[in-house]
Amino acid sequence: MAFEQLSRVVVLGGGALGVSSALQLAKRGAAVTLVTEAELCSGASGRSLSWLNSAGERSTPYHALRMAGIDRYRTLFANDPSRDWLRFDGGLYWAADDLSGTRARHTYEKAHGYDSRLVTRDSLAQADAQVEGEALAQEAIFNPGEGWVSLPHLVAHLAHQLRALGGEIVEHAGKCEVVRDGQRASGIRLASGDILHADAVLVACGPATPDVVAPLGVTIPNGSPVSMLVITAPSAHGLKAVLNTPRAAVRPNPGNTFALDHDWYEEDIQQQADGSYSIDERVVAQLAAEASKLMKGEPLRAASWKLGLKPIPGDGEPVLGELESVPGCFVAFTHSGATLALIAGELLAEEILTGEKQPMLESFRPARFA
Repeated sequence: MAFEQLSRVVVLGGGALGVSSALQLAKRGAAVTLVTEAELCSGASGRSLSWLNSAGERSTPYHALRMAGIDRYRTLFANDPSRDWLRFDGGLYWAADDLSGTRARHTYEKAHGYDSRLVTRDSLAQADAQVEGEALAQEAIFNPGEGWVSLPHLVAHLAHQLRALGGEIVEHAGKCEVVRDGQRASGIRLASGDILHADAVLVACGPATPDVVAPLGVTIPNGSPVSMLVITAPSAHGLKAVLNTPRAAVRPNPGNTFALDHDWYEEDIQQQADGSYSIDERVVAQLAAEASKLMKGEPLRAASWKLGLKPIPGDGEPVLGELESVPGCFVAFTHSGATLALIAGELLAEEILTGEKQPMLESFRPARFA
């Protein structure tokens, strides 16, 4: 179904995917209301390492989509290279002592044209002179085309544009549900009981997306693990590259701070009776200590941290597009929400407003789980 100009669309989810999609819909003439359970970027987007990449092994369609995603960020970067929340200074990766694994990854990346260069301790400074060579096992991969984005800053930037185009943003709406007229999605019901009517609905609720569509009779396998993002206190370190290493992942962050995460402490994250999560501060300090080993200079100190589910579909691939059994209801659920935010919002907006299927999304339809 192709909608008339100024058709009404409700986007459920205030993270990077939701806000990007809402903005693209508004740019194409739709009347858009974006609804989020709490405030903007209070979910997974607010605790994402948000490393812009297509490194390692993945399916060919997924790689193509991620590369298109990076392309859109490069356009945004070119519009204003002075932004301190979007940078392209490359990424460094190394495994613990697995030289063959690092080289195999490098060979795979080069085979499909991904800019991938092996560096040793002697040549490490060519990638980033602030990385501590003693931390490197034997060899590392430097991917000079990679970058990072601070999603809270991106979301604020996109939300400002959305409001300027007349888009409405409803925060603190509580848990919402999709409503139908027959089989077709016709809007959402807020926690207050009020209904926002719409010609189409996009569900972009991060790890909660499968739970939101489950009452519609739609099953999307959910592999979302608990995770933590730590923001450090300001420091004088001059690191520019994103680091992905055996014990810590590190990226620069606005305000001379760093964002840290990894997965070795997942079992240390405990869920509380109210559904929130907690972790022993000693584990947080240990992650900061592991990250400190990677850089020259004073040790890093954790200033704040956020805990919650990291969105990962059950098969690891993005879930993007319309639900076959619920026409008018679209979903956006992916682990790579940062890298895909701009391109996915663009492609989904086109599908929603024209009814024409986007070929780049063909591999990621939710119908594959039917």
